[in-house]
Amino acid sequence: MGRIPCFKALGLVAGALFTVLIAGAATPSGGDTVVAEVNGVKLTITDLETKYSTALFQAHTNYYATQRKLVDDLIDDFLLKQQAAKEGLTVDQLLDRHVNHAIAKDPSEETLRVYYEGVDTNEPYETVRDKILDALHQRRIAKAKAAYLQSLRQQANVIVRLNPPRMTIPVNDTVVRGPSEARVTVVEYADYECPYCQQIQPAVARLQTEFRGRVAFAYKDFPLSMHPNAQKAAEASRCAQKQGKYWEYHDLLTSTKELDPNALKADARKLSLDAAAFDKCLDNAETAPMVKAYQAEAQALGLQGTPTFFINGRFISGTLTYERLRDVITEELAGTDGQAATPAVNEALKGKGQPK
Repeated sequence: MGRIPCFKALGLVAGALFTVLIAGAATPSGGDTVVAEVNGVKLTITDLETKYSTALFQAHTNYYATQRKLVDDLIDDFLLKQQAAKEGLTVDQLLDRHVNHAIAKDPSEETLRVYYEGVDTNEPYETVRDKILDALHQRRIAKAKAAYLQSLRQQANVIVRLNPPRMTIPVNDTVVRGPSEARVTVVEYADYECPYCQQIQPAVARLQTEFRGRVAFAYKDFPLSMHPNAQKAAEASRCAQKQGKYWEYHDLLTSTKELDPNALKADARKLSLDAAAFDKCLDNAETAPMVKAYQAEAQALGLQGTPTFFINGRFISGTLTYERLRDVITEELAGTDGQAATPAVNEALKGKGQPK
């Protein structure tokens, strides 16, 4: 995520320690499991989860990401062995037949020289030519192998039963787009001025259209101090909410990306809002407490930037794309993990500015 300055991945507090707790003691059969004794007083899992729910969730999320990658690797390895057996081949022979022979022939000298122009090196073309050719060859093999594995998965019945960690994210404090009883809820913490939040919005809009009637979407303001217009833009959207046109105004902001105060007021007029009431709301910062409350909620969750998504409480980090968000939504709609949301953050957020 080094290319995304508006977002820092969740920090892992005392990583090794919390990973051990999550992998072992943090998933006991009962919440009264004793994790320590101090002067004869027993401290339990419940005590630990109540005080450090956010830190434990962060650690569990990190641990789950590693587990999930290894599970996917395990599935791919199994499918390759199974297919090789069907064709009477070794795995290496299978890959040679369906992957190595499927890649295009080596690129032309002209293509290699164009690629060389983009390489940060002082060495002459003749010196690095073979390295460039090898790098392109390996990249093509990796791409062809990924496509072949995907084809094997599509032909197989693959169900991943690894339970992801979840947080219960309250949505009764904001307007929601979609059915109130939707099986899947997507909560986005974002900043109108963050360029990467702006870039992901077309993907979010596409998902809203694709899953209309089945998935609910909520947007929570997390304006960052590095963006001078973000706070007022968030306040303006909530001023529009007071007049019943939150989503219309939200969509206008994400499409125009014009966030200075005059533009914010002009947008209100485009939507035929009560201009005088809107201007008064914005000038007097009437909705600032609501925005500040969302910020406090995000900070209580341990979020350090934008954009951040929770899909049915599952934290989605790393590179954000339409495909990645769609895959998680589809997985949640299928209900393959069978796990209810755990543990609620409502208690952790008490007294920390949760919006009313």
